[in-house]
Amino acid sequence: MIAASELQTEYHFAQDTDTRFSSDTDFDDPDGRNAVIGKGKAKKGKKGPGEKGKGAGKGAGRMNGHHQENGMENVMLFEVVRLGKSAMQSVVDDWIESYKHDRDVALLDLINFFIQCSGCKGVVTGEMFRNMQNSEIIRKMTEEFDEDSGDYPLTMAGPQWKKFKSSFCEFIGVLVRQCQYSIIYDEYMMDTVISLLTGLSDSQVRAFRHTSTLAAMKLMTALVNVALNLSINMDNTQRQYEAERNKMIGKRANDRLELLLQKRKELQENQDEIENMMNAIFKGVFVHRYRDAIAEIRAICIEEIGVWMKMYSDAFLNDSYLKYVGWTMHDKQGEVRLKCLTALQGLYHNRELNARLELFTSRFKDRIVSMTLDKEYDVAVQAIKLLTLVLHSSDEVLTAEDCESVYHLVYSAHRPVAVAAGEFLFKKLFSHRDPEDDSMPKRRGRQSVNANLIKTAVFFFLESELHEHAAYLVDSMWDCAAEILKDWECMISLLLDEPLPGEEALTDRQETALIEIMLCTIRQAAECHPPVGRGTGKRVLTAKEKKTQLDDRTRMTEIFAIALPALLAKYSVDAEKVTNLLQLPQFFDLEIYTTGRLEKHLDSLLRQIREIVEKHTDTDVLEACSKTYHALCNEEFTIFNRVDIARSQLLDEQVDKFNRLLEDFLQEGEDPDEDDAYQVLSTLKRITAFHNAHDLSKWDLFTSNYKLLNTGIENGDMPEQIVIHALQCTHYVILWSLAKVSEGTSKKEDMLTLRKQMRAFCLMCQRYLTSVNTAVKEQAFTILCDLLLIFSHQIVSGGREALEPLVYNPEASLQSDLLNFILDHVFIDQDEDSNSTDGQQDDEASKIEALHKRRNLLAAYCKLIIYNVVEMNTGADIFKQYMRYYNDYGDIIKETMSKTRQIDKIQCAKTLILSLQQLFNEMLSDLGPSFDRSSSAFCGIKELARRFSLTFGLDQVKTREAIAMLHKDGIEFAFKEPNPQGEGHPPLNLAFLDILSEFSSKLMRQDKRTVHMYLERFMTFQMALQREDCWLPLISYRNSLQAGGDDDTMSVVSGISSRGSSVRSKKAKPATAKRKLPEEESSSSSSEVWMSREQSMQTPIMMPSPHLTSTIMREPKRLRPEESYMGVYSMTPDQQQQHAHPQTPQPQHHQTPMDYNTQVTWMLAQRQQQEEVARQQQERAMNYAKLRSNLQHAIRRGTGLMEDDEEPIVEDVMMSSEGRIEDLNEGMDFDTMDIDLPPSKNRRERSELKPDFFDPASIMDESVRSTHFLGYDAFQR
Repeated sequence: MIAASELQTEYHFAQDTDTRFSSDTDFDDPDGRNAVIGKGKAKKGKKGPGEKGKGAGKGAGRMNGHHQENGMENVMLFEVVRLGKSAMQSVVDDWIESYKHDRDVALLDLINFFIQCSGCKGVVTGEMFRNMQNSEIIRKMTEEFDEDSGDYPLTMAGPQWKKFKSSFCEFIGVLVRQCQYSIIYDEYMMDTVISLLTGLSDSQVRAFRHTSTLAAMKLMTALVNVALNLSINMDNTQRQYEAERNKMIGKRANDRLELLLQKRKELQENQDEIENMMNAIFKGVFVHRYRDAIAEIRAICIEEIGVWMKMYSDAFLNDSYLKYVGWTMHDKQGEVRLKCLTALQGLYHNRELNARLELFTSRFKDRIVSMTLDKEYDVAVQAIKLLTLVLHSSDEVLTAEDCESVYHLVYSAHRPVAVAAGEFLFKKLFSHRDPEDDSMPKRRGRQSVNANLIKTAVFFFLESELHEHAAYLVDSMWDCAAEILKDWECMISLLLDEPLPGEEALTDRQETALIEIMLCTIRQAAECHPPVGRGTGKRVLTAKEKKTQLDDRTRMTEIFAIALPALLAKYSVDAEKVTNLLQLPQFFDLEIYTTGRLEKHLDSLLRQIREIVEKHTDTDVLEACSKTYHALCNEEFTIFNRVDIARSQLLDEQVDKFNRLLEDFLQEGEDPDEDDAYQVLSTLKRITAFHNAHDLSKWDLFTSNYKLLNTGIENGDMPEQIVIHALQCTHYVILWSLAKVSEGTSKKEDMLTLRKQMRAFCLMCQRYLTSVNTAVKEQAFTILCDLLLIFSHQIVSGGREALEPLVYNPEASLQSDLLNFILDHVFIDQDEDSNSTDGQQDDEASKIEALHKRRNLLAAYCKLIIYNVVEMNTGADIFKQYMRYYNDYGDIIKETMSKTRQIDKIQCAKTLILSLQQLFNEMLSDLGPSFDRSSSAFCGIKELARRFSLTFGLDQVKTREAIAMLHKDGIEFAFKEPNPQGEGHPPLNLAFLDILSEFSSKLMRQDKRTVHMYLERFMTFQMALQREDCWLPLISYRNSLQAGGDDDTMSVVSGISSRGSSVRSKKAKPATAKRKLPEEESSSSSSEVWMSREQSMQTPIMMPSPHLTSTIMREPKRLRPEESYMGVYSMTPDQQQQHAHPQTPQPQHHQTPMDYNTQVTWMLAQRQQQEEVARQQQERAMNYAKLRSNLQHAIRRGTGLMEDDEEPIVEDVMMSSEGRIEDLNEGMDFDTMDIDLPPSKNRRERSELKPDFFDPASIMDESVRSTHFLGYDAFQR
C-alpha cells in the first residue's frame, strides 16, 4: 500500500472517532453526508515543495478550453467508455499504470471523466484541482454547463449512446475490482472520488445529480462486493488460525500463527476502511437521493440497495435498510415502485432469507397486496409475482382475503396481469399434491391425479360469481397448468363414467361448467392465441409452438371423434351443454377421420346432430348445428360427400315440411291454430338457422316467405316470431343470391330476378316499420339498413360495374320512415322504454341489454349517413340529441360527425347549423318569441353549439370554408323572419346570433371581417345604433367577429394580454407566426359566390403595429359597450382622436342609412388611410427597437462588463424572427427597461432558482416526512 504520509490533497472528509459501518441513518444530522472515511491516520495537507514536481511539473495552462497536460487522456477515457468497443479490463489497467506513475494527473483524468459523462463541456484543470474546494469546482463546472439542451449522455437517444450506461457502470465496477487490493486503501483515490460524487449528487443540475448518483451507487455496489470478499477471507483466516492453534504444542507452527494473525489484522483494517467508504456513500448520497425529485434517480437508489441486500445479506438485510424499500413502495412514479418490487423479488426468491423478512412482510404486506391493483400494469404484474414468492415461502403469511384479492385478477383484460394471477392461483390451489399420489402408478380417467385438480378448477369457476368467462380463466392458467387443462381423457371420464364408490358425482351445474371449460381448452390449444378482448391480435408462432399445436389438434380429434357422439347422446336435451359440445368439431383435424378409420364415429356424430335439430327449436342450438355442418362440409377432405348427403337429406325434409305446413297455415285464414303456428315457427327457425351458413337457393324460399309476410300485412294478426324469422330468412335469400351474382357465373335473368326481389322486399320491410309490434319493427329496420348499405352506390366499386343495375337509392318516404323510427325508438327515456317491454326493465341487466340494442339501431342508421345512402342533412335530427343523450349515444354521434366532416366539410357544417336551427324553432314554439335567454332551453342550445365548435379542432385552415358557410347559414336564419311589430323591433330569430357566436373563435382573422361585412348586408344603420336588451345577441355577435380581426392595428384586448406576459421564449414564436396568413390563403370556393365576392373587397392583411409611442406605456383603456360596436364603420384619424377621449362628445357622422355599395366604397377609402397609419407606426417601432438595443449595449459597456458578455441573452429570444414587429412586441415588456445580466450570471442564477425538493407526500411514513432535506447547500459551502 502507498504510505499515508504521501497523501496530501484538499479532497478529504471530516474525521470521526466512530469507524463502525452504521447500518442505520440519523435523519436529523445535517452532516450525515460528510461521513468518515479515514481511520484516524494523519490528515492530508498541501504538498510540500518537494512533491510539486510530481503532480504539477507538466504545467496547468489552458489551450482551447482544455488543460494541456492530459487533454488527450481524459478525452480518450470518455470516448473509449462511450464507444464501448475496447475491453474494459485493459482500459482500467492503463489508468492504473498512469495512477502509479502520477496519481494527481491520473486522478484528474478520472475527475474529468465523470464531468464529461455528465454532459458538461467544462474541464477541471490542474490548478483548479490543487487550489479549489469541491463546492468551488462544482460551481465552476455548473457555470460552464451547456443548458441549451436538456440531454446528457445518460438520457441521449441514438445508437452511439445506447450502451453508454452499461459501459459506464462496467467501468466503475472493473475499476474497483482491479484496485481492491491496494489502491482503494491509499486514502487518496477513493477519498477524492467519493467526495466529488457526493458534491455532484447535491448539485441543482440534473445531469450532474443523475450521473453522479448512478456512479456512486455502482461504486457502492462494487465496494459491497469487496467487503463480502474480505468477510469471506476473514472467516477462512480465522478457521485456519483456530485449526493451527488447536494443534498439539509440538506440532503447532508459531510462525504460521503469527502470519495468520497479521493477515487477519490487515483484513480487519481493510474491512474497516471499506465500511467507512460505504458509510460515506450511503449517508452522503443514498439517504438524500432516494427521495430525489427525479424518478430515475430514485429508481437507481432503490435498485442498488436491493442488490446490496441480496449480495451481502449479513450486513444489509435488516429492517434498517429494508425500510427504505418499504417507504418507496408508496412512490408516485410507477418506475420507482417497480424497482421496489423487483428488488424484493430477489430477496424472497431465496428461502434462506425468509426469516429475516418476517417483520418487513408483516409491516408492508397490505401495501404489496394493494399494488396488485396498481394503475401501472407492469407494477401490478410484479406485485402479483412477489406475492407468489411470498406464498411459496410460507402459506400462513397471506390471509384468505389477501388471496381472494388476487384470484379475481385471472379475469383481467390485461393478459400479463391475468397470467401472473393464474400462476398465483395455481400455486395456491393446484400445486399441493399428496405424497401418496406421486408414489402410486400413473392412472388415467377420473382416477388420475388430475381429476381432483380439474374439479377444483370447476369449483373455483363457479364460485367466482363476479365473472363467467371460462375462456379468460383458461388463458390465465394456460402457461402454468397446461398439463392439467389438456387432460381431456379425465374430463370425458368425469362426464361419462359413473363415480367411484364413495366419490361424490358432479351436479348438473358443475357438468355445465366442466363442458364450458373443456371447450375453452380445446379452442386455446387449436388456435394458440388469447380470447377476444385480451391481447392485441394473433402473433407469429415459433416452430416449437406450431408443432405443439399440430400435436394437440391430432390428439383432441382422436379423443373427441370417439367420445363426442356419446356426450351428445347423454346431454341431447340440455340446450346449453349441447351448444358447447357442438362447437368441438370446428377445431378438429378432419383428415383424422379418414386416416384413423373413424368413419363410423362420423356417421354416429351426424345422426346425433340430426336428432338434435329435430328436437330443439332454440336458436343457439340450431346455429351451432349449422356451423358444425359447415365445418364438416369441407371439399378438401374425403368426408365431404358423406356429410353433404346427410345435410341435403335433413334440409329436404325441413323445407318440404315447411311448405306443407305453411300452405295449411295460410288456408286457415284469420283464426290459425296455435299448434300449426308453433309447427310453422319451429320449422322456419331451423331453415333460417341453416340458411345463415348454407346456400339454400335451390329450394326457392323467397316465394313462400314473401307470401307469408304479405299475408301478415294484410291480416295484421301474424305471430311476432313468425314474422321476425320470415324477414330474416328472406334477407338471407337476398344475400345468397347477391353472392351468386357477384361471382359472375350467373345469368342476366338471375340479376333481374334479384333486383326485383330486393326492391319488393325493401318495400315489404318499409310497410312493417309501421307495425304495432316493436320487435318486428326493429327487425325490419335493421334489415332495411343492411340492405340499403349493401345495395348502395358502393356495390359497383372494385371493378364490379356489372352490378350497377342492382344499385338502390331509397326514396324520400323511406328515408323519412327510417328517421322517424330512430326518433321514436332510440331517443327515448328509460321509463318510456320499460313500458314497452312488459315491465321487465326493472332488472339492471335488462336495461343494459335494451340500451345496447338501441345503440345498435342508432349505429345502423348513422352508417347510412356516413356512406351517403341517405341525405346528410337528415343527420341534423341525430346531432341535435348530442347533449341530451350524451351518456348513452355521445360516442356514436361524435364519430358520425367526424366521419361526415371527412366526407364533406361544408355539408357537415350546414347539417350542424341546421340541427341548432331545429332546436331553436322547437324552443320558440314552446316558449314563444319573448323567451328568456337565461332559460335552460336556450342555454342548452348554446352549450350544444359550444360542443359542436370544439369538434372542429384547432386547424383553422382545414375547416375554413365550412366555418364560413356555417356563419352564412346562421346569419340568414337569424334575419329570415321579420318581426310582425315593425322594423324597430328585432327579427324573431335574432337571438340565434347569440348561439352562432360560439363558432366565431373558429373563424380566421380575415374571414371574421368577411363575415362581418356579410352581416352588414342584413342590417340597417339603425340596427347598429340599438342598445336595448333585445338587441344584445346582435351586439355580442358583432363583438365576437371584431375581436382580433376587425382592424389591422393591435386591439386593446391583445394589448392587455401582451402587457400581462413578460419576455417570452423563442419556442413560443411559431404560434405567433401561425396566426398570420397571406392573402392568397383566403377562401376561394367557386361554389360560394358570397365568399369570393366579399373577399375581393378585403385589403391586404397588415402586420400588427406595436401599441407604443414611448418607453412608458399608458394603462390600456377598456372599450365601453357602445364604442366597441362601430368597427365596421371605420373612422378617420381625427375621429380616432375623438374616439380615444370618451369625455369629448363624438358627433354622429351617419344620420341616414347608406346603401350597400356606398358603404363598401367608403370603407375601402378608409382602409387605405389605415394602411398608411400602420406603416408609419411600424417604422416608429423599428426605430425604437434599434434605440433600445443600442441603449443596452451602452449600459453594459458603462458597467465594465467583459467583451464576451456584451451580447445579451434576450437578443436570442427577441431578434431571431426576421425582424417581425409582432414578435418584437411579444418578446419585450415595454413597461420597464430590463438590464440583462451576462450569460454566465444568468445561467448561474437560473440554476439557483430551482430548489431540488422531493415531494414528501409520496413517502407515507411520518418519520421520513419530517426528515431534514439539504436543498442547494452545495452552492453555499
